[in-house]
Parts: sequence; structure tokens; C-alpha cells
Amino acid sequence: MKKYISNILKPGLLCFVAALLFTGCDSKDKSGTSPEANKDWPSIEEAKTIAEEGFIYGLPIVMNYAIEYDYSIDKNSGQYKAPFNQIKNEPNVATWKDTAVISPNSDTPYSLLFADLRSEPLILSVPVVEKSRYYTVQLIDGNTFIYGYIGSRTTGSDSGKYMIAGPDWKGETPAGIDKVFRSGTQFSAVIYRTQLFGPDDLDNVKKIQEGYIVQTLSEYLDQTPPPASPEIDFPKINAELVKKNFFEFLDFALQFAPAGPEEKEIREKLTRIGVGPGKKFDYKDLSDLHKAEILLGMKAGEDKIEKYLKDKIEKINGWSMNSFFGDRAFYNGDWLKRAAGAKAGIYGNESIEASYPLTRITGDNQTIDCSKNNYTITFPEGEFPPVNAFWSVTMYDGKTQFLIKNSIDRYLINSPMLPKMKKGADGSVTIYIQKDSPGADKESNWLPAPDGPVYLAMRLYWPKTEAPSVLPIGDGTWKPAPVVLVN
Repeated sequence: MKKYISNILKPGLLCFVAALLFTGCDSKDKSGTSPEANKDWPSIEEAKTIAEEGFIYGLPIVMNYAIEYDYSIDKNSGQYKAPFNQIKNEPNVATWKDTAVISPNSDTPYSLLFADLRSEPLILSVPVVEKSRYYTVQLIDGNTFIYGYIGSRTTGSDSGKYMIAGPDWKGETPAGIDKVFRSGTQFSAVIYRTQLFGPDDLDNVKKIQEGYIVQTLSEYLDQTPPPASPEIDFPKINAELVKKNFFEFLDFALQFAPAGPEEKEIREKLTRIGVGPGKKFDYKDLSDLHKAEILLGMKAGEDKIEKYLKDKIEKINGWSMNSFFGDRAFYNGDWLKRAAGAKAGIYGNESIEASYPLTRITGDNQTIDCSKNNYTITFPEGEFPPVNAFWSVTMYDGKTQFLIKNSIDRYLINSPMLPKMKKGADGSVTIYIQKDSPGADKESNWLPAPDGPVYLAMRLYWPKTEAPSVLPIGDGTWKPAPVVLVN
């Protein structure tokens, strides 16, 4: 989703904005009066600060809406999956063609659902899944808070029926429901991940996906459904619109997201620039001065997120690691952490479900650039990532964080591939990171790279908690092997 937030202000526009702020402006606001005469609008510095804090707070919410719009609203988006409350099973893993979400997971075939919980809850039914196969169902609300999991780690491999309800639902739990999960917003994302053992295993995954059933509560109970919720005029969203209309999209999304106690302060601040209940933020009607305040605040917020991603993470053997994802209590009002997680890879898992070492550099802090060099990662025998499920290393373009189109259609190397990979005399496994084939004898270990900078993501599914372990992040006894420049 990086395409929705990058380059908020181009250099020329930034200079124009600064000039407006520091030389003053006689332009009129939407009421026809000068900005100084508008008593409700905060001072220049206050407005910039509110826009900065609001951008950090709202970035994950707007990013989530953009994905929701592409996947379940705009049938011409090129990424459309299914309407609300209908599951879409993806029988294949992500490829270079999938560009709605940055750093897409290509490990597990997905099943995707965007839930509209306004009128009634949904019932999610899952089939029996063999214990050797990892699967997980991640429940994420419009705030990008993870409000629950179904799957191997949390509910086991048996079949089950689970209810997800919106924030305002007050009904009774029907018989036969194993657990109720409560979304903090009226719209919710549900992401199913099902382990694929190899290309010849795809039919087995499809059978499991067919067992993922979604019903409204009234369908489950075979009752007359409640009155339909009002139709919504969903505003069109794309990269260009976000650059100037960010707060319009945030204003729209917040109406479906009741504020938690820790959100009271930022929500009250946002009302001062026209975002919130009874307000209607409209960027195009602002004076030039107010527009400048908003844009500079957004740029400052974006810079702060970038700085957080660079400075506030654990760095081990060149890999960056942190725990960016969790529920409302996990964030406890730390909106910068939430925004950093969304930008790093929205919809990431809690670290106990999956941990993510990420890197753009070698173990000795040099940028990985496959237009100039070749690289390797070597796992000594017995020192593979310690997981209860499986692990992978995925290759992305360093500029876009999208998967790489390549001659062998390989986007990752994971633990199920180990039996077919070439091993060293000492039992080690070396992964070759380069844009051209390392040769037929090594191609089983080749991870095709772009002709330029590289972004690598290691995914450790259901990491072990006993030593050696990557947990807790930053203090674990297991360390990821470094990327090494090949001389």
C-alpha cells in the first residue's frame, strides 16, 4: 500500500507551501473570510501539528479503506475480489501482478473477506485441517487492530463455528458457536492463510478453502434477516486522491469506527480542522494558507513514520525486527507504532503468530543492490529458523516492495522446499540472491532478484517460544543469518 502514501509533497510543491506559510496569504477560506477571521480554525502551528498527528493516526485507517475499496467496492479496480460478506478463495499464491498491498505474502494461498457488520454478525465456519498443515484466520478491524485469530495456534485443527460481531451488536450468542469475536469497527477484514506444501499440493488447499464458509447470523439460524443497513456512497480512492484528500477519506472512515478511550484526544484535535462527527472536511474549499498547513503537517507526519522505521527497530545481522502488530491494548494509543506497521506491511501478524525479519542491507550494513553484486544467505545445519509451522524468505523490489517478475516464477524460498535444495558438505543450505541464474546446479537455491535494490522479508510462522527462539523480538536466542556480498 506504499503507493498511497509515498511522495505526499513533491519538492516544488513543498517550496510553494512553505512560501505560503511564511509570507502570509490573503486568500479566502470557504466562508469567504480571511483565514485570520475564522475563529474556529487553529493557529498556523497548531493546524500543522494537528495535521501531522492526524496523518500518523489516520494512515492505517486510510490504507485499510483503500484496500477495502479495491477489493470489495470498485469492480473495475483490477484488484476486486468479492462484495462484502462473501469470501473469495484465491487458489494461487501472490505473484508480481498483485500490487494492492505492499510486501504481499506469497507463502500461503489466501481466502479474503471484507465484512459489513452493521446490520448483523457473521458466522465463520472452518473445516478440519490436518495437524501437519498450518492455517490461520486473522481478524482485523478498520483501525487495523487485530481482534482475534482462528487457526492452528489458537483454536487447533478441528472444525469450528465462530461469530464476528460489530461494535454495536447486543444480541445473544446462538447455540453451536465456539467463540465470539468483537470487531471495533463496523467493517472488518478477515484474512485466511492456508499452508501450501508444494505445487502438487494445490488441490488439497482448494478442498480446505471450500470448507471456509461465511454466513450472516440470520442465514445460520434460518431466520428472516434484519432490515438492510443504509446504502453508502463510498468515495473513490487512489494514489493521487490520497495526496490531497487524505483527511476527507479519514473523515469518511471514522464514522464507522467508534472511538476508544485512548482515541479521545486525537479525535478532539481533528475536529478543529473539520474532521469528525458533524464535520465535513473538504480540502478543495480550504484557503491556500490552510491547505499549506495541512500539507506540511502531512509531510512532517510521513517523515516521522520514516524515521521511526529507521531508528526504532531492532537490527540483528542486518535484519530489522520489531513487533508492529496487535490489538487495541497492544498499541495503547501509540499511533506512530501502528502507522509504522502499516507502512512496513499492512495486515501483518502478531509476532507470536508470525515474526518478520526484514532487510535492505547486508550483515555489514551495505545496501543490497543486485544491479551491481550477487549475494548469499547461508543457514548452517541445525540453525534454520525455529518455528512450529514453517518459514520463508521472500524477494521484493527495493523501490516498490512488490514481488519480482522473473524467468522461473519464483518469489520466495521456504522450508517445504528444503528437500529439493542443494546442501553443502557440512549440511548447510545457501540461498543465492542475484538477478541472473547462478547455474543449473544451483538454480534450486536461487532467489531471483531485481536489477537494482532489494527488499527481503523473512516470515517465521508460529515461532517457537522455547530456546532457540526469535521471541521476544530483539532478545531472542536465535538470530537470522546475514546477507553476504559474494566476491
